[in-house]
Amino acid sequence: MVPFEEFKRNITRRHFFSQGSHLLGGAALATLTGMPAAQAASGGGGVIPPHFGPKVKNIIYLHMVGGPPQLDMYDYKPAMEEWYDKDLPESVRNGQRLTTMTSGQSRFPIAPSMYKFERAGKCGMWVSELLPWTKKVVDEMVFIRSMHTEAINHEPAISYIQTGNQITGRPCLGAWASYGLGSLNENLPTFVVMIAKPTNTEQVQAISARLWSSGYLPGEYGATSFRTSGDPILFINNPDGVPRKIRRATLDGLRELNELNFARTGDPETHTRIQQFELAYRMQASVPELTDLKSEPQSTLDLYGDQALKAGSFTNTVLLARRMVERGVRFVQIYHNNWDAHSNVAGRLPDQCRDIDQATYALINDLKQRGLFDSTLIIWGGEFGRTIYSQGGLSRTNYGRDHHPRCFTMWMAGGGMKGGTIYGETDDFSYNIVNNPVHIRDFHATVLHQMGYDHERLSFKYQGLDQRLTGVLPSRVIKELLA
Repeated sequence: MVPFEEFKRNITRRHFFSQGSHLLGGAALATLTGMPAAQAASGGGGVIPPHFGPKVKNIIYLHMVGGPPQLDMYDYKPAMEEWYDKDLPESVRNGQRLTTMTSGQSRFPIAPSMYKFERAGKCGMWVSELLPWTKKVVDEMVFIRSMHTEAINHEPAISYIQTGNQITGRPCLGAWASYGLGSLNENLPTFVVMIAKPTNTEQVQAISARLWSSGYLPGEYGATSFRTSGDPILFINNPDGVPRKIRRATLDGLRELNELNFARTGDPETHTRIQQFELAYRMQASVPELTDLKSEPQSTLDLYGDQALKAGSFTNTVLLARRMVERGVRFVQIYHNNWDAHSNVAGRLPDQCRDIDQATYALINDLKQRGLFDSTLIIWGGEFGRTIYSQGGLSRTNYGRDHHPRCFTMWMAGGGMKGGTIYGETDDFSYNIVNNPVHIRDFHATVLHQMGYDHERLSFKYQGLDQRLTGVLPSRVIKELLA
């Protein structure tokens, strides 16, 4: 947008008070009931009031970077045993685009899963032997075995499932949640990102900060990145010789200068910077308390297992995520790397599953014990799936799997989801969807619905268009997943 047009959209102080004659009084009244002033001034939420009653207050999104192999975890295909080392029929592949990793292969040999499966829970979900803890909580989850996407390479695929577009620069799901629902606390960010370190580091991919940016939304709605070792946030502590009183005086001076600059230019990012400075000042007290796990009872640490206190582990970040939502952080995004198993599935997948298995079980039970499960939506999944055919060498005890966008498995739990639901079905090769397909846009529409938003009405004016997370193509809320 042209800066002058942006300036005209920023209301004056006089206009604010003339149009909001009851706003401050309403905010004051709301604070008497315990609602933070920032929430009260925005109707108890963010910029856009929910369109209907939200089921979710908080979201914890566990993204498995690289694409977990659904065939070895959740999409059981026993018929493939008879197809071992036979070529994938062209009638199944049907001319699908291949990645450069396997496009040069002379054949595409079938690689049945080397792992045993068994039914779990009352719902009877088939789960791999690699996930013994997860088996105990399948009745709390909804499984979508028919997710699909058009993206076949990592960067566009991750961008797609995080932001609704394969081209980077759009707001991610967490930014939309921050923009719509607003903050539940005054001393911590609304949206936090953590990158967990996997036990196995055979092939760790770069993860771009573009994935958790605010895109074309104002900068304040982007994520605050928490480091998983050392100080959680760089430079949050005062330098030696700078007492808190001097830091406060410095920030007051900066605020006055920024307000003068805003009066001159009307740039909304100036106010974003002011808010960031103020939040950072408040976090100097709140973040150390948040990250001090010594206050957790031994029973909780035992629930999460021996990795709970290991800084940077997936278990450690998941426990921190629970502490964050308990303190009012709206959206916590955790990235867990090293799922891109083009080869050596046997050497990598057991470590990956071990990293997430008990932690997932613990998170669900911990939230339930604290009365937070019903209001917290947990999301687990990657950016696409893996192929039934092997990339590279094939044996009964090892193989590789290439990227596969046509079908993959995700699950969600809590947050108004209908636990014990198994939705969608793939063919015997876990290659094509045969029942109830779910596109990324449908997934986004469903999550927004649980937040209280109609995905067609939650928008932001940018470049002359009402931009939406789900874009302009048809999307639907998967109501069969909802309680």
